[in-house]
Amino acid sequence: MSEPLRLMCVLAHPDDESLGTGGTLAYYAAEGVETYLVTATRGERGWQRPPAEYPGPEALGRIREAELMAAARVLGLREVSFLDYMDGDLDRADPAGVVGKIAGHLRRVRPQVVVTFSLDGAYGHPDHIAISQFTLAALVCAADEQYHHPAGLAPHRVAKCYYKVWTAAENDLYRATLGDMAFPVDDQERRVVDWPAWAITTSIDARAHWETVWQAVACHGSQLPGYEALTRLPAEMHREIWGRQSFCRVYSLVNGGRRLETDLFEGLR
Repeated sequence: MSEPLRLMCVLAHPDDESLGTGGTLAYYAAEGVETYLVTATRGERGWQRPPAEYPGPEALGRIREAELMAAARVLGLREVSFLDYMDGDLDRADPAGVVGKIAGHLRRVRPQVVVTFSLDGAYGHPDHIAISQFTLAALVCAADEQYHHPAGLAPHRVAKCYYKVWTAAENDLYRATLGDMAFPVDDQERRVVDWPAWAITTSIDARAHWETVWQAVACHGSQLPGYEALTRLPAEMHREIWGRQSFCRVYSLVNGGRRLETDLFEGLR
């Protein structure tokens, strides 16, 4: 019996899995692929309502964890794991500790494919940038026979790693709905990064699953005030926003070249 296909997304916050990789997770879960999520934080500082109503990081963390678990059920995720870091502080966490936790999940689950944010963090979010860097380091450690993990798990070499990225055309859909999104970091404004079409190695057509993704996005009720405009979109716009999934192949042990992939598991089936 052949080993089942396993996909693991390693992301930063609750709602990243739905807003970012929801189409892909729904697509592969429906296909029978085992899908896993590792989330670094509980989004404890991501309050979208009036500041006076903020319940505090611990309470909001519980709310957002529950929202994520609800979205995971909608998307058909097999397992959700938290790394237990504080929202907004991930880039200042002990690297060895974060890398060790991710490497442990990689060795335990043994996915063939891993997806994380690109090194630009999609729009410069420090937590997104940090989880990307930590994930790449964890891929090296998980495969290294000399790397000792406290749980004594056997090494595992991930066959393919991808960045989830957005093209200018995809980002234009968001801009048309939500406006020009700016994210302040260190007294500077960071904006969504448009990836050129030639840099896209893989495109997943998940448009048949857009309703599932939107249902998962809607599970994140604490965040919807920031995305209120999305609730007014016609079905055809939702279909395009949630159904178009672009990736950059960071590395592959099984395939390569310039031809556009339509399957993250190309070369592994």
